[in-house]
Amino acid sequence: MAVKHRATFAKRERERALQQHREEKAAKKQQRKTEKQDRPAGGPEQDPDIAGIVPGPQPRSDEI
Repeated sequence: MAVKHRATFAKRERERALQQHREEKAAKKQQRKTEKQDRPAGGPEQDPDIAGIVPGPQPRSDEI
């Protein structure tokens, strides 16, 4: 009988861990959502990935 009890207890522990993980994930999702709403809206001309890049030929690495 003890073996069956351990399996049930282990399953309950796994379920608690999964539930906790889901709650943490939901909290992070909510935090990202509020941070996204708080961020100032940037225009299409202010893309941070390409800010400061000059179109055209680039200087050679030995000229820098």
